[in-house]
Amino acid sequence: MKKLISLSLITTAVLLNASEVTTLDTISVVETANSKIVKDVSSEELKSADLAEALSKNIPSISIVRRSGIANDIILRGQKKDNINILLDDAKIYGACPNRMDPATSHVLSNNVQSVKIIEGPYDVENFGTLSGLVKVQTKEPTKDVHGEINLNAGSYGYRKASATVSGGTDSVKLLISTSTEESDQYKDGNGNNFYDQQVLKGLTAIPATMGTSNATYINPNQKAYEKKTLLTKGQFNINDDSEIKLSYTGNRSDNVLYPTGTMDADYDDSNIYTVGYTARNLGNFSKELNLDYYYSDVDHPMSTKLRNNGSVNYMTARYKTSIWGSKIKNSMEVADSLVTVGLDTSVRNWRGEMYRTNVSTGVVDMRSVPLASTDTTNKAIFSKVEKSFGKLDLEFGSRYDYTDIDSSSVLKVDKKYASLNANIFGIYNVDEKMKYFGGVGKSSRVPDARELYQGVNSNLDDTKNYEVDLGFDKTIGTFNIRPKLFYSVLKDYIYNTSYNSTPTTVVTRFDNIDAKIYGLDISGFYFMTDSLSLDYGIAYQRGKKDGTYADKDLAEIPPLKGNLALNYEMDKSKYTAEVVAVDRWDSYDSSAKEQKLAGYALFNLKYANQLHKNFGVAVGVDNLFDKVYNSTNTYQDITYATINSERVLFNDPGRYGYVNLKYSF
Repeated sequence: MKKLISLSLITTAVLLNASEVTTLDTISVVETANSKIVKDVSSEELKSADLAEALSKNIPSISIVRRSGIANDIILRGQKKDNINILLDDAKIYGACPNRMDPATSHVLSNNVQSVKIIEGPYDVENFGTLSGLVKVQTKEPTKDVHGEINLNAGSYGYRKASATVSGGTDSVKLLISTSTEESDQYKDGNGNNFYDQQVLKGLTAIPATMGTSNATYINPNQKAYEKKTLLTKGQFNINDDSEIKLSYTGNRSDNVLYPTGTMDADYDDSNIYTVGYTARNLGNFSKELNLDYYYSDVDHPMSTKLRNNGSVNYMTARYKTSIWGSKIKNSMEVADSLVTVGLDTSVRNWRGEMYRTNVSTGVVDMRSVPLASTDTTNKAIFSKVEKSFGKLDLEFGSRYDYTDIDSSSVLKVDKKYASLNANIFGIYNVDEKMKYFGGVGKSSRVPDARELYQGVNSNLDDTKNYEVDLGFDKTIGTFNIRPKLFYSVLKDYIYNTSYNSTPTTVVTRFDNIDAKIYGLDISGFYFMTDSLSLDYGIAYQRGKKDGTYADKDLAEIPPLKGNLALNYEMDKSKYTAEVVAVDRWDSYDSSAKEQKLAGYALFNLKYANQLHKNFGVAVGVDNLFDKVYNSTNTYQDITYATINSERVLFNDPGRYGYVNLKYSF
């Protein structure tokens, strides 16, 4: 704590005593230069509710981890899980499934999302556990005027969706409510094979299958892929011109979600997110803005073999639950032409799991084991930021001190304590309005989660530290913009899955600390060729290497070179989009972690949208126009896959997908 106070005071003094600045930029320096924003998600991404897919199509440095027709995960700069921090309306939510069936992005629908901001690197001190990136999801906000819309969407593979949103209020009270329902059959790959067909072709076991078989097919070849219902409600209450209270609730109910690559399916995913926020501005010389925030979220996720042939007589269920509550107080003030922010942050996450067997004919439940004893992760932190301009140079310095307790209810598990000091500095040099250089250096960390500590043979993990440097520039030449960015990340005590086979059919879960490096380049920008014709482009490349003597030094889940290209033509109230998503072959992979070589691919997508009337709009599109057979996701052993003769089964991504959306708005 003394180190934190000393470091904060020294840096603050240097910045505050520096030369004159007459106006303050209230927009974060980091967010100005180091963020990527996907706007109007609810309007632009109409294909499905899957936010992960929407992000992968718009951000080249984000790749999808496809497990199902929905509820897919993301990789950001070669990192996923707790290594990237995902906030939904500034609330944290963790998936309950240790097998990543319900990542954080699966608990909000794209039709409720207004925008997503991605901040790459260790440049966030306000939130617990931002190791290598922050994803901030902002849902729709209530309005004073009465607005609403109804969307009806249909697509290939029996996809159907209906959603409705209404918002309105007065100067003092604004309310919003949004609800949706959707369902889909199993998608088909470019060969025309659905989940069941792929299972059979890959050699998974059909009837009869015995209890314990981990590669069984579905009992019903035409089982729906998922059903999903959501509810979003928000309220904003203006106390006066300078203060307000915000409330929100997000509910998600998903049923019978199929995961054909795995050995179980989700019986359901139920999640709830509650937020309460109070903001007061201009309280005096020592408070330009004061924020008090509280959130609570929980997830209930039972997964079972009920829909598989090995569960036709007795089926196994692994039920996991997780919850987290958090609170934060943050105060910003102007001091000597600088914007200074200080705050306190705390949260408590609980995670637990149990396994039981159910007899189909009698309904008798037989408790089998507790794979994860109830575990609490309690974090307490203090943070500070200083934003200061020196002529053309804008600087932001941030620091955070965390103290974390991890307590297991099992007397066989060792409780853990972690303390860390993280800090960063990021700057922008504004040459002129059309040219700027930016760069930063920082250190961040994240503690192991309960699964990494207590599921398996390991319990003595250190927290992971990320030391990173980022450099780039932003240049506009006429109507052409280019923004290259380099990063180099040194990971100390990186938490890595080193599971092994104790017998040909038994896998022992194990995580270890290793040292590694991830480095890369991404280039993005736009070109307005005419008033109607524009081009958006992006390319991302990363490499990851282990330090030390390893038979395979490649890190797992480092996606290959990826490019996104979108040509847009707008005329009157119509918009045409032609998009290409191209991925190089995946030939740098960790074979010791059960990964394999994947072929490269290029997908062509088309979309047309037209506002037919002031109240009516239509959008039609087709993804994977040429019905390409491809694989976007590798088989890293951090996820349990169905296996044939100890080889992990690789499933294909969706083939050609057509969709239409009708919207009525008022």
